[in-house]
Amino acid sequence: MISRELIDTMKNLGVFPAVLSTVDKDGNIHLVFITWVHPVDDRTLRFALSSNAKSAKNILETGRASLMVFNTNMALALYGRAKIVLERIEEVKFPVSVFELSLERVEDTLFPGGTVTGPIPFAHTGDLVKASELDELVLSALRK
Repeated sequence: MISRELIDTMKNLGVFPAVLSTVDKDGNIHLVFITWVHPVDDRTLRFALSSNAKSAKNILETGRASLMVFNTNMALALYGRAKIVLERIEEVKFPVSVFELSLERVEDTLFPGGTVTGPIPFAHTGDLVKASELDELVLSALRK
């Protein structure tokens, strides 16, 4: 469902920016920018969220989620069912949960005459050492 090229890019970058969409039980849509996303295989993605986040609560309520990802020459909407696979990453000082998205449908949303030149540019600000350490703790949990 997702290409080997995208899987390799996501794994090589480690921190991979994407837009997560969830919906609550009343049908209200919630969008959030996330960076802890890891492909398990071509049909399964893992991602981490603050356990108290609106997106996390929506997934627990409805199981409905989608990710919008960008890479060279692609803008993909990845739709599927999401579930929690780890309630808390113990090594992280604040509550972070791991979720898994099982893909049901992938849509190329890139319009004719346009292209994407690569993943969303992303850089940490603030304490880069702490940010890097946190990323590694979370990404290690996603890879399990």
